Amino acid sequence: MSQKPLTYADSGVSISAGNALVKAIGPLAKSTARAGANAELGGFGGFFDLKAAGYCDPLLVAANDGVGTKLKVAIELGKHDGVGVDLVAMCANDLIVQGAEPLFFLDYFATGKLDAAVAAAVVASIADGCRQAGCALIGGETAEMPGMYAPGDYDLAGFCVGAVERAEALTGSQVAPGDVILGLASSGVHSNGFSLVRRIIERNGWKLDRPARFDADRLLGDILLEPTRIYVRSLLPEVRGGRIAALAHITGGGLLENVPRILPDGCHAAIDAGTWELPPVFAFLQAGGAIEPGELARTFNCGIGMVAIVRERDAISVSEALEQAGETALRIGSIQAGARGCTVKGSAGIWSAREAWSASHDG
Repeated sequence: MSQKPLTYADSGVSISAGNALVKAIGPLAKSTARAGANAELGGFGGFFDLKAAGYCDPLLVAANDGVGTKLKVAIELGKHDGVGVDLVAMCANDLIVQGAEPLFFLDYFATGKLDAAVAAAVVASIADGCRQAGCALIGGETAEMPGMYAPGDYDLAGFCVGAVERAEALTGSQVAPGDVILGLASSGVHSNGFSLVRRIIERNGWKLDRPARFDADRLLGDILLEPTRIYVRSLLPEVRGGRIAALAHITGGGLLENVPRILPDGCHAAIDAGTWELPPVFAFLQAGGAIEPGELARTFNCGIGMVAIVRERDAISVSEALEQAGETALRIGSIQAGARGCTVKGSAGIWSAREAWSASHDG
């Protein structure tokens, strides 16, 4: 008895659905076009012309990241119109801390069975993030892999390349005792710590589709899904003007683990958590999980999504420029002479990351 000839579709993969998606998202990519890239999709790779972008002696900087288990919250609520901004933000913010302008972005979308509507919503939000960051969406990959993911699940990864003129690169070497630490407000939890967030929600039986207990006008899920803030456009002029000594993107590890990464030997970051108010969502999570203050500061951004280190003489002018650009900029500490590390002083005491950070990153 002859067997029926098998096709790729019989295995659960639809090439035609993938092609239809590429055609549908073409206009989204075009909306991100910028000098150096036309943002056309469909080729085997994407070109970028550094000369057309205006660079003379550039260094290329690359970053890749994902959204993490924040995706599980988005999938549970069926809200996919912000996670793409998170994806771009996690990469683009990592580039600006090197002084680099994000130039182009590529995404990787993987799922068990392609849902065109979900994929299109995700890519639309990626294009939104690219516009916010000023980079072009020049390509990506949609992988349909039956058996690899539970029904309805998907995963995202992003890859971003930027450039910085050699003389403008930020390495942290210019940081010195006496410098001022500015904190730029986050837009919420951003994209780190969601495995703990979900554990706290499960323990307390909270419902994502119900109003938050600390904000009756918004659903808890909507607050948690608030997209990560992209700081590129506000920071780039200050970087190019030479008014920034160093930047730190406050992601996993919080202030305690991320600030020391940009400090040279002999410099210690002293941060006073009393200089800003802990946003309600973090206080809510802290109470729900009985989280110790040091653990909170090591897991979440606690309201500060980016740190800028500047000279004392530039602190006021840089703060004013960032405020005019739409940021909330706060003076949260200073650089002191001492062992490389970070100390955060809060109402519940003082905690430090010098030993932990040194053990995991030195050598």
